Amino acid sequence: MSIMRVSKKEGIFFDWFIEFAQLANKAAEALEDLVHDYTDVSEKILIIEKYESECDLLVHNIFARLYTSFITPIDREDIDRIAHEMDDIVDNIEAAAHRFRMYNVSEIKDEAKALSCLITLCTSELVDLMVELKIMKKSKNLQKKIIEINRIENEGDNTYRAAIRELFLTESDAVEIIKWKDMFEWLEDCIDACEDVANIIEGVVMKHA
Repeated sequence: MSIMRVSKKEGIFFDWFIEFAQLANKAAEALEDLVHDYTDVSEKILIIEKYESECDLLVHNIFARLYTSFITPIDREDIDRIAHEMDDIVDNIEAAAHRFRMYNVSEIKDEAKALSCLITLCTSELVDLMVELKIMKKSKNLQKKIIEINRIENEGDNTYRAAIRELFLTESDAVEIIKWKDMFEWLEDCIDACEDVANIIEGVVMKHA
């Protein structure tokens, strides 16, 4: 289906994707604030929960329009996959935030701070990517944004592996190892989910090239 034949009305999917990415970025910024200024933890988690609830409403709107639209700007299954993966980003951010309180963490490790910065950076790039997706046929930066998100994900992998290695080298308390390994994994999952969205969009671009 050619994107050029889609009405302005059906182009709302792109606007929703941009809004989704913006909410994900706000949730990421809230998570970064949590780990860098580890105070008022419950209140900061509530902020992230608010963004997650707004994203749930967006998912509902996207699917409601998807199943009633005769024409869609890109393939229906791609809209479905993008919406699900975008939702996963924010769900993972919320899950990661909750673990700091669940595990009664008293002090944040530097590696968690580094990963949180990468999540914010990656979601910021995702906002730009969604803006470029809306003008896919004219965009000159879309592929660059995909490559940058892939680069950040690779940096996230390296940071995660280094964090796990340091954890097992320096920590002797088995409980601490278990809880921090889990938290590092959730933080990395946030970045991985961003790359999953970028990979889906790369496939969309190839279909419409």
